[in-house]
Amino acid sequence: MSGNVNFTGSVDRDLLKRAKVIAAKSDTSVNALFNAQLRYLVETFESADASHNANYATLLAFSLGRLDADAALRALGLGSEEDLFLLMVQAHLPMPRLPEAETAEMVKALHELGG
Repeated sequence: MSGNVNFTGSVDRDLLKRAKVIAAKSDTSVNALFNAQLRYLVETFESADASHNANYATLLAFSLGRLDADAALRALGLGSEEDLFLLMVQAHLPMPRLPEAETAEMVKALHELGG
């Protein structure tokens, strides 16, 4: 029997605020946005799994930060990060977020380049 169930989860406060803006601009709810995205993720994963195609699982692991870019490139047989990023876009998966300390170091290095 299929039906709705309630569950408890945690979401970054700023992300929820931004999602509410999108929901309002789209005349829908955050719940509807969440359900649509989760349904897409699950159905795409299940389809790839049923066809014994591990590529989506690899892309998802990369998106979740469980694989670094080099490991994902090797697993997918790709020659460049550009190809990996294009596959991420085609799979509708977000790019992994770098740890804040690493991002701060990158910003610092960019500022130093500017002189």
